[in-house]
Amino acid sequence: MAKTNSTPRIRLTTLFKEFYQSQQSAGILLIICTILSLFWANSSWGDTYRALWHIELGSEPFGLHLKHSLGEWINDALMTIFFLLVGLEIERELYIGELSNRKQALLPVIAAAGGMAVPAMIYFLSNLGSAETLRGIGIPTATDIAFAIALMSLLGNRVPPSLKVFLTALAIIDDLGAIFVIAIFYGHGFHWIWLGAAALITAILFLLQKRGVTSLWVYLPLGLLLWMTMMHSGIHATLAGVILAFAIPFEDGKPHTVSYKLEHSLAAPVTFFILPLFALANTAIPISSETFSHFFGPESIGIFLGLVVGKPLGIVGFSLLSIKLGYTYLSPNINLRMLWGAGLLGGIGFTMAMFVTNLAFTDHFLIDLGKLSVLIASATAAVLGYSLLRWGHK
Repeated sequence: MAKTNSTPRIRLTTLFKEFYQSQQSAGILLIICTILSLFWANSSWGDTYRALWHIELGSEPFGLHLKHSLGEWINDALMTIFFLLVGLEIERELYIGELSNRKQALLPVIAAAGGMAVPAMIYFLSNLGSAETLRGIGIPTATDIAFAIALMSLLGNRVPPSLKVFLTALAIIDDLGAIFVIAIFYGHGFHWIWLGAAALITAILFLLQKRGVTSLWVYLPLGLLLWMTMMHSGIHATLAGVILAFAIPFEDGKPHTVSYKLEHSLAAPVTFFILPLFALANTAIPISSETFSHFFGPESIGIFLGLVVGKPLGIVGFSLLSIKLGYTYLSPNINLRMLWGAGLLGGIGFTMAMFVTNLAFTDHFLIDLGKLSVLIASATAAVLGYSLLRWGHK
């Protein structure tokens, strides 16, 4: 099934290990925060809890729109820092990690493409007759890095390092694809002056990189300006985090470099503050009999089938096709059962799926229904994937 004669050895870089371990912790924290949030949202304090995330913060100086709800600040500002961390890890893997070899990098890229295309097609077909819910086509396309890695880590030595690298790389590339989907399809109409300002700042950032400037005190203020211009341009502001990550000089990627230092310093606040806060703010979902009565509607069916069926089909199908055509190879340590298990874990859509749900709809009922569908689908994919990898060989 796979070409194995030239398979490079797995090089687990120090920061990759740190990134992987931090995502394990993030996954566990996300589970705890989600359970607490759902309990609180459906308790006698539910209305107060949900109102908390709608408190308006900020002002509008000089006509700048910097007044948002607490939930919007978390989703549009703090999550930009999360995407900055993800971007730094993508950059590292492309330069010196598991994506630095073309054939080795190509497999998770193709798998991620399949893992986005097939769920999107399933959602599209499920919602073809419902213009109101069709905008949710991006919801089942992304894998949650933290949850997927957390589940994989519980398997210990039952899965080889090569499978952990494959799933992590797939989830990272998947998220990058989701970021561009968000930026292009879930903006609010382009504002060309702000878009031009964002393009100018981006050009300045990469010019500074080319000139060998390495001070974070230069890049970070410009990154903040980039975020502000993107906020007003119509492109989703979180893209600024990824652009900034690739603009910061990577150099040789060793501990003395600014890229290494920034990635290392961001791991803890993202893991222990930003992602848990995101989970609390985005899972304040009131669950009622009316919500469940719509669970078999086109939106929920599209999300559930997209994540639980479409994700593994797309990941495994596109992977096997690329291997068959000789474009990629699969590590000899990964068998077909493991590939299906990783594909199912790819169906855990939590963070990015919730994120897209907020952007896709304005109707609060559709948003809550979409989030609940994501939770149920992600839990189903997690149980199936874990079970297949844990007990499938028996």
